[in-house]
Amino acid sequence: MELLDGRKISNQIKEEITEQVTKMRERGEKVPHLAAVLVGNDGASLTYVGSKVKSCEKIGFESTLIQLPSTTSELELLRKIKELNENDDIDGFIVQLPLPPQIDTQKVLLAVDPDKDVDGFHPMNFGKMALDMSTFIPATPFGILELLERYKVETKGKHTVVIGRSHIVGRPMSILMGRKGWPGNSTVTLTHSHTKNITQIISQADIVISALGVPKFLKAEMVKEGAVIIDVGITRVADDTKEKGYYITGDVDFENVSKKASFITPVPGGVGPMTIAMLLKNTLLARDRHRAKKQ
Repeated sequence: MELLDGRKISNQIKEEITEQVTKMRERGEKVPHLAAVLVGNDGASLTYVGSKVKSCEKIGFESTLIQLPSTTSELELLRKIKELNENDDIDGFIVQLPLPPQIDTQKVLLAVDPDKDVDGFHPMNFGKMALDMSTFIPATPFGILELLERYKVETKGKHTVVIGRSHIVGRPMSILMGRKGWPGNSTVTLTHSHTKNITQIISQADIVISALGVPKFLKAEMVKEGAVIIDVGITRVADDTKEKGYYITGDVDFENVSKKASFITPVPGGVGPMTIAMLLKNTLLARDRHRAKKQ
């Protein structure tokens, strides 16, 4: 069994980006600028956005954090997005989800300029991804592809089972694993809450990508010997015996499944760090696109 070490690979990617940014500075060029919009004060979102801002500083990007109160109206948020779309200094930006109930998430995602949509959530970018065109790939699926590539995991002709059909992970992952090229060229089954015989389907998989959000859902008896296991789930489970009062776990019963897997991602330290690294990579791509447009 080989561990797909997201921390290690994400650090490598950050080092590669840092080198490119250093060269930009030496040439007197503009460095990439990422902005993040946070509405409200959700604890998990604050932590996540904070780590994105820190990562930007570390690799030499410019970053802007825009914090808005939870009472912000949809119209106010849309105005802020319009400002960011028109601000030439900002290469890419993200609107941290989830948004408060008074705001229509779909309307907000549609308002983001597709050329600045480094999260890859805009329908135009999603459509381009589905058609194998050059675009921003959502950061978590992009991170999974990068892990498979850097660890030279064979995907061609393999049976990939994706658990969960969210627009952010499950659905794009099912498209990407079936695309021409590598990582890709696998036969994909997308499973969800209404899938019958889900255990039987998973047991036939060469590659399992679980993005369900159910702690330790995937058990050893559900996977075949030598399967590749990608665990996207991350859940805080209450536990009074722990100092923090909880422990973090994924969708996979890691201790037992790892004994049968050929490759497996840990939680934490697997897919999570890769998500931030690929968001930075998308921002670098956005900056290059803006530069090409101006020439």
